[in-house]
Amino acid sequence: MGGVTILTASYAGAASAPAYARLSGLAAELPGEQLVRRDAGWPVLRYASADDAIEAAGALREAAARVPAGDLLRIAVHTATAAGPAVRHAEQLLAIANPGQTLLTATTAALIVGPVNDLGVHRLRDLGSAERIFELTSTGAPLRSLDCVPNNLPVMFTSFVGRTTQVAALRTQLAGSRLVTLTGPGGAGKTRLAAQTAAQLAERWADGVWWVDLSAVTDGSQIPEEVAAAIGLLVEPGDRLLIGQLRDKQALICLDNCEQIIEGVAEFVTALQTGCPELTVLATSREPLDLPGESIWRVPALSPDEARTLFLERAEASADSAEVEHAVRAICERLDGIPLALELAAAWSRVLTPLQIEAGLEDRFALLTKNVRGVAARQRTLAASIDWSYDLLDDEERQAFRRLAAFAGGFTLEAAAAVSGAVPEILARLVDKSLVVAEDGRYRLLETIREYAAGRLTDDDVRDRHLDHYLRVAEAAEPLLDSDRDAWRALIEPDRENYRAALEHGLAAADPDRGRRLAAALRWLWNLQATGTEGIGYLRRAIDRAPDDRTLLQARLYYGYATVADTVDPFGYDAAGRGLDLATELGDDGLRSLFLAMVAVGEFFTDFHKAWDLTTEGVRLADGIGNEHARNANVALQCVLLSLWDRHDELRPLLDRAATGLISSGERGIASTVLTTWSESLVSTGEPRKAVEIAERALAAAEPLADFHRVGSARAQLASVLVRVGRVDEARVLVRPLLELAETAGSVVPNLGQVMSVISYWTGEYDAAIEWLADATAPDSPLARTFAPAMLLPTVAAARRALGQDATEELERAAGLARAYNLPRILADALDQLGRTAIEEQPDKAAELLHEALTIRVDHGLRTYLIDSLESLALLANHTNRPADAARLARAAANARDDIGLAVPADHPDLPLSDEAPLTLDEAVAYARRTRGARGRPSSGWASLTPTEEQVVALAVEGLSNPEIGERLFISRGTVKTHLAHVYTKLGVANRTELASLKKP
Repeated sequence: MGGVTILTASYAGAASAPAYARLSGLAAELPGEQLVRRDAGWPVLRYASADDAIEAAGALREAAARVPAGDLLRIAVHTATAAGPAVRHAEQLLAIANPGQTLLTATTAALIVGPVNDLGVHRLRDLGSAERIFELTSTGAPLRSLDCVPNNLPVMFTSFVGRTTQVAALRTQLAGSRLVTLTGPGGAGKTRLAAQTAAQLAERWADGVWWVDLSAVTDGSQIPEEVAAAIGLLVEPGDRLLIGQLRDKQALICLDNCEQIIEGVAEFVTALQTGCPELTVLATSREPLDLPGESIWRVPALSPDEARTLFLERAEASADSAEVEHAVRAICERLDGIPLALELAAAWSRVLTPLQIEAGLEDRFALLTKNVRGVAARQRTLAASIDWSYDLLDDEERQAFRRLAAFAGGFTLEAAAAVSGAVPEILARLVDKSLVVAEDGRYRLLETIREYAAGRLTDDDVRDRHLDHYLRVAEAAEPLLDSDRDAWRALIEPDRENYRAALEHGLAAADPDRGRRLAAALRWLWNLQATGTEGIGYLRRAIDRAPDDRTLLQARLYYGYATVADTVDPFGYDAAGRGLDLATELGDDGLRSLFLAMVAVGEFFTDFHKAWDLTTEGVRLADGIGNEHARNANVALQCVLLSLWDRHDELRPLLDRAATGLISSGERGIASTVLTTWSESLVSTGEPRKAVEIAERALAAAEPLADFHRVGSARAQLASVLVRVGRVDEARVLVRPLLELAETAGSVVPNLGQVMSVISYWTGEYDAAIEWLADATAPDSPLARTFAPAMLLPTVAAARRALGQDATEELERAAGLARAYNLPRILADALDQLGRTAIEEQPDKAAELLHEALTIRVDHGLRTYLIDSLESLALLANHTNRPADAARLARAAANARDDIGLAVPADHPDLPLSDEAPLTLDEAVAYARRTRGARGRPSSGWASLTPTEEQVVALAVEGLSNPEIGERLFISRGTVKTHLAHVYTKLGVANRTELASLKKP
């Protein structure tokens, strides 16, 4: 026999954690592949050969004998064709073993060489047929099999998959309640879960575990006879004799399929529990018995992983490709994790591939039909299983159930009443009968159940009532869009699927008015959950259904489209311009103000001043009518513009008010943009630590939207600030989900390239820094003529320079764009880098560029970047033989970095630092500007000399010695020597004689 052999081992009884740790250590020394079991703390090993497994079992037994608790060790070995089922069967075999035993199944015993002891036929607790069990060495102890307890538990011909959590929970419930009822829809696995739980706990009841199938019983008076026959007791009409025989018994009675005689079962169980104090009842039903003391356990769907395992085992298949894996996962999701549905689908695997089965689920009730012998008729098709429940409903329940098919996703009690007419009592009965799921104050139909109900829905006006209800809710909630968008989202978002269905119905109607009104009321919904593309689809359909409409409704639709398209398709359909014209025509200043902000966004990329003028007019209109929402929409863009223009003193007063107002009204998307702008402004003005705090606020504002555009931008900003304060690992963790989103879903995440380039540059990965921005900075990119490349080119240039490459082209492009759009920070960065590039060969030009960059940074309060200027000027001073100046400037720059918490990039120049007390940032800037002179001093020639150097030259030409010059100027002889060295370099002479021969112009 091929396949695999599984060895598993554990201690009998309650062994300690250290004991299991020792066991794991012993198992780790064995040959064989260790399998990881999330739901088991004992070792499981896989072998290709049964003999190898038996040899390992012997070695484990010998090793265990030398450690504490070793005599409690029990081992099980099983051989099968597939690992998953083999592991489960081996663990079932292990469960019946006694301390010191090594048990083998017949399949393993047949494959090994050597004697084994035949222990006879036994039934494991997985409820399979009895099987022959073998033992390596005789212990004489009886096995703890299911046969030790009187029972008539049914034989199950398939494996029990998953449900570990449910079995454990039922174990607890049965310990504390004498009546436990498992409820759930048809095919949910109630019977199998009840039987498996009963088998696992059978030893609790000395007088047995008794299974009673009531599916064929139609008269409640027959129940006592069925129970007596199952247990083997005397029978007479009524329950008196039966209860008398069970009065002193300690037993578990399992009543399966109670729903069609629910009243009779309830009466019987009441009598049974009254007269038999040590009896426990475990029932399965599609609705509860509704008795005092009843513990109700609603059987959940299989988890996605459990459903996958069940399908693949029943299909005898493997997910050997990503395509098949996707199809299997889709099958499990579409069938709601219902075991019966999964098994019926898997039965087709002999003639269909998983991909074909998934496609066939478009008509699931036709596909999920299989004539399996030995299975009850109601379980042979999915439709028959639900028919069984449907036929048990009364007329009111059936009507409400059918109408609930109009809902997509979940619904509220109020919605159910408005659309289906289901009063709370009817809805409660449908929940009890497992046709409706109640969870967290809402209700839903499993998709399989909903499709069944939809097939029986004949009320033509139900879809209209559904549309009317959700239109009422959406329009009533609209005022919240201006005052509290978080409250709006909490009200609307849970019914997203219902709004989709209502929109589809409303926009397809002959009269689209209700659909158009709903589209206008829901405009902000599409800024959530990254559904913008879908949203502009609905809004464009709504606009196009009445293309000549010149009413307020059309204007609102234009506005909705413009706000959603802002992050999805900003350069497509000009809804903002059309809307502004219409709002002006209608004289609606509120909408005009909002549209002015949207039109300004369109102009933003190419004409800052026009965008500013539009928002200024928008603010004026909003202030005139007291519309704070419209005002903030315009001010938000003004904040971005002021930040780009580095007008930080004007920016700060606007930021806090705008951010606070936007967040308090729930306008999280724009609030996040404002906070991101604030964070970047703080970086520029010398407050990177506070910039981190504000960037964290930006991310907190954006995250509830679950929109990767907004969240991506906020994460990117926070990560870029974290890198600049030296928290690189945190930055990488922050962007990892964005990278995964871009790689797996192909999504375009805003600013991802920029932040990854910044991270790469600061950590010395220069090739990566260039590559991340290659497309965005290409001369022929779609945004090449906008301001966008200017924001990116300095980072690319810095990376190229770090690699020793010429970056002049990138820097000149950046400088040109920065001058055109008035971007002082970017211009200063480009000039500073150009200045550094020129130091070696053109020190005079370098000085001009570096001091121009310094002046821009001083004038615009760019304190963080003053540090770069000081370091650049230190490099220039060092090159022009002014080491004291270089050291003084470098020391001041290093001190400023420490003070504001700015990290050091990987390509930071290695400069000597002065031993003197460091200058403050402002003192160092003043010193750098003073040593150059008010009009700027060249690096060579007479004009390059400082006033002190000129005095030294005059005294030296007079013939004074260094000590005499020092005494005359109150400086040390060493300082005189340094000054003369600088003079010789600047004037191109070698000594005093050549100096004296020069004529000063």
